[in-house]
Amino acid sequence: MLQFLINGKTTHQVTNRDGQIYLDDQPINWDIRQLPNGLISILHNNKSYTGIVESIDMVAKQVLLRINGQLFTVAVKEPIDQLLASMGLDKIAAHKAEPVKAPMPGMVLRILVEPGQQINKGDGLIVLEAMKMENILKANTNATVKSIKVSPRTAVEKGTVLIELE
Repeated sequence: MLQFLINGKTTHQVTNRDGQIYLDDQPINWDIRQLPNGLISILHNNKSYTGIVESIDMVAKQVLLRINGQLFTVAVKEPIDQLLASMGLDKIAAHKAEPVKAPMPGMVLRILVEPGQQINKGDGLIVLEAMKMENILKANTNATVKSIKVSPRTAVEKGTVLIELE
């Protein structure tokens, strides 16, 4: 079972039982397709929606989606995350300053911080262009910038360490 927290307000449970997707224990029928132009086509209850993934934060397990022009922040909790939260261990992991890595291949456009700078959770750190979209990578915790491993106009692969934090 996955939990989705939408815009920090609404929580939904999603399960897959025998190939059928259930949203809050109700069967849901939809058709989702990735289009060649990077958009997502969603058909649900005889209504059509168009979406795009604005950004993905793999560390915080958050996705920023724009559906029919409206922005949604979706936080995902997998079963292990739910177990850790029930034991109170989720808060311990949240304070670790992990290095900032490229979530996808792209081009570094701008670096928004410098070594030694104090940053807060949510602060913009670097602007990465991928698939003709600018993505601002943000801090997942309060930290200090230890070092910057790339420079502007540098092409990077997925998983490349961009900034080290301490």
